[in-house]
Amino acid sequence: MQSKVELLIIDPQNDFHDLPGSTLPVAGAMQDAARLADLIERKRRAIAAIHVTLDTHQLLDVAHPMMWVDSSGRAPAPFTIITAEEVRRGSWRAFNPAFQPRLAHYVEQLELNGRYPLCIWPPHTLVGTPGHNVVAPVMTALQGWEQERRGRASFVVKGHNPWTEHYSAVMADVPDPSDPTTQLNTDLIRTLEEADVVLLAGQALSHCVANTVRDIANNFGNESIRKLVLIDDTSSPVAGFEALADDFMREMTARGMQTAKAAEIDI
Repeated sequence: MQSKVELLIIDPQNDFHDLPGSTLPVAGAMQDAARLADLIERKRRAIAAIHVTLDTHQLLDVAHPMMWVDSSGRAPAPFTIITAEEVRRGSWRAFNPAFQPRLAHYVEQLELNGRYPLCIWPPHTLVGTPGHNVVAPVMTALQGWEQERRGRASFVVKGHNPWTEHYSAVMADVPDPSDPTTQLNTDLIRTLEEADVVLLAGQALSHCVANTVRDIANNFGNESIRKLVLIDDTSSPVAGFEALADDFMREMTARGMQTAKAAEIDI
């Protein structure tokens, strides 16, 4: 019987690709996108389903400069790291005093979960801007797949809640009890676990890809982790965070995740 192959593409959006006007480009992402698009076009008939996650923000966001000020009232520069200790001593605070208790609690919880400290990013993938759109070669390939299959790729929006980061496509870093979209996406996880093979691609390897795959694996049965196949030449790390990507690759291959080049995929 033919295997059921599904493809999960994480945040294949313009702002993460090395294009003019991109706000958070990942070096090499356009080459990654070209290889991914070629794979989709070559294997249209063999891919049973495609899931695409979309990082989705507005200017006011816990990880954007607008949310924070220092003791002089200046917003943090992009790539500033804000620690819980700095918030406790007043080096960084919410621009709106009414937000301070919530943000102070957030950075404390973020450090407890041990993934990342709070990083202030350039505003990116803003709703309604070109940066939010799927990068052209991948979008063209997706539409070709939809035409061939007479079906629809599924799009999963994540990150729109302004109070928590949402690197993982299946759960926010600190879930908001009042917002179901920040809780574990059990529907997507169960759908993927029912596949025989789950191909993984997208940006960025150091952050959203890493945490998405970890959360999927943590909620799969151990035997199901072997279904995960990272297409490693369709994903690159954010510059300066290469060690995070290396750690992720070592961890997940040790747990059973497979890797392959796009040209090697034979399904």
